[in-house]
Amino acid sequence: MKNISRRKFLGQASCAAVGSTTLYSSLANMILSSRLAGASSGNTSNYKALVCILLSGGNDSYNMLMPKGTSEYNDYQATRTDLAIPQADILQLNPLTSIGKTLGVHPSMPEVQNLFDNGNLAFVSNVGTLIEPVADANDFYSGNRNLPLGLYSHSDQVQQWQTSVPQSRASIGWGGKIADQLSNLNTNQAISMNISLSGRNVWQSGNSVLEYSISNTGNGVQGIEQYQTWRSNSGLIHQLREQAITDMATQMYSNVFKKTYGDLTTNAFDSIEVFQNALDAVTPFTTTFSNHYLSQNLQMVARTIAAKDDLGMCRQTFFIDFGGWDHHDGTLMYQEQMLADLSQAMNSFYSALQEVGMENDVTLFTISDFARTLTSNGNGSDHAWGGNTMVMGGAVNGREIYGTYPDLYLNSNPQMIHGRGNLIPTTSADEYFAELALWFGVPPSDLHLVLPNINNFYIPSSTNMPLGFLPTV
Repeated sequence: MKNISRRKFLGQASCAAVGSTTLYSSLANMILSSRLAGASSGNTSNYKALVCILLSGGNDSYNMLMPKGTSEYNDYQATRTDLAIPQADILQLNPLTSIGKTLGVHPSMPEVQNLFDNGNLAFVSNVGTLIEPVADANDFYSGNRNLPLGLYSHSDQVQQWQTSVPQSRASIGWGGKIADQLSNLNTNQAISMNISLSGRNVWQSGNSVLEYSISNTGNGVQGIEQYQTWRSNSGLIHQLREQAITDMATQMYSNVFKKTYGDLTTNAFDSIEVFQNALDAVTPFTTTFSNHYLSQNLQMVARTIAAKDDLGMCRQTFFIDFGGWDHHDGTLMYQEQMLADLSQAMNSFYSALQEVGMENDVTLFTISDFARTLTSNGNGSDHAWGGNTMVMGGAVNGREIYGTYPDLYLNSNPQMIHGRGNLIPTTSADEYFAELALWFGVPPSDLHLVLPNINNFYIPSSTNMPLGFLPTV
C-alpha cells in the first residue's frame, strides 16, 4: 500500500511541480525543461497533447480535398478522368480567407465539413517531405537540389514523415525528440509521455524515450497477461510470485540486450497498476464511437487524456496507424468507406474532448507516406509526392486552407513532374511539424534540435508561426 500511495501521489501532483520530482538526463533536457517549467509554474491546467494519425499506404488526398468551382473542377476532372468525384457530390467548404479556388471534401466526410465550418479543423495543402525548397519542375530536374531519399518508396517516405530527416534513413522520430526534451514536465515518470495505440513506431522513438503501448479495449493496459492475473490474487502465494518475477526482471544480466529487456519489463510492471487505476476512474463518455478500430482507438486516447491528472501528465503524444491506403486499384470504392470511417472517428473524438473540456488542449493531425498520382492507372492511382493533410482541435485557427492549393491541369504545369500528375510540395513537412512543435512547447531556439532542416524553410526567431494554423505561443 505504501508504494501504491506514492504512485498515486506522484500521479496526482500538479504540473507546477516540474523540476522538483525528477533528475534530468542531459544538459539539453535541463535547459529546455527549466524554460518550460517557468512558463507553466502555477498553472496546473497547462496540459497539451498531440495526436498523430498515420494514413499508411499513401492517401489519395486530392480526392479528400478537391476542387468544387467550375473552372478548377474542369481541370481536376480532365486530369483524374475515371477517378474524379462528381462535382455535385463534393461537399463545399467556405473558408474565411479566399484562396481563389472553391474547394470541397469527399462526399463521405460530412463530419469533417462540419468541423471545418465550425472553425475546429483546417487543411494544409500540397505538403510533403523536402530537404530544401524546390521551386518548380525545372528546379527539380536541374540537379542542383537535394531531394529526399527514396522519393516514391513506402518504407522511406513513411519513415521520413515520422523523422523529418529526408536526407538519411534515421530511426529517431521528431515526436521522440520532443519527448526526450519535454518528458520531464510530467510528474509521473513510470509511464512514457508517448502513448501508442499501434505498437512500435518511428515517430515516438527518441534517444531516451520510447512509446508506451496500450490497446483500445478494457483499461488499455498491455502487460504480461500472467503477471496481471497473479496480481489479482492475494496472500503469500501472490507475494512470492510477484517477488520472483521482479527479481528475474531486475537481475544484472551480462548480456546488454537481456538487461535492457529486464529494465523495460520492470518499468512495465510499475506502470500497469497506475494506468489501470487512472483509466478505471474515468467517467464513460456520452459520445457514441463506432466499432471501427480507428474510432475505438480514438476513444481510448480520449479516455487517457481525461485521466491526465491521475496519470501526472502535462504533455502527451498519441500515435495511431490507420492502414490500408495503398490504393493502386479500387480507389473510389475503398476511399468511400475509409474516408467515412476517418471523418466519423475524428468527429466523435472532438465531441468526447468537449465533454471533458479538453478540446483546446489537444491537436490532432494526419500524415501519410505520400499523395498519389493525379492520373489514373485504370482503376487506381500510384505513388506521388505532395498532398493534403488535416489538423483538428479547439486551438486550431480553423476554417482555412493553409499552404498553396495547386493547379491540377497536366500540360505545362510547373509544379508537376513525370507527367503523371506528381506534385512538387509547396509546403514542407518541416513547416507543418514546426507549427505543432512550437504550440506544444518547444522553444524556437531549440526547434533545430527537433527538425534539423527547419532553417531552410522558416526563421525560428520569427514572431509569426510557420503556417498560422495554430496560435503563437
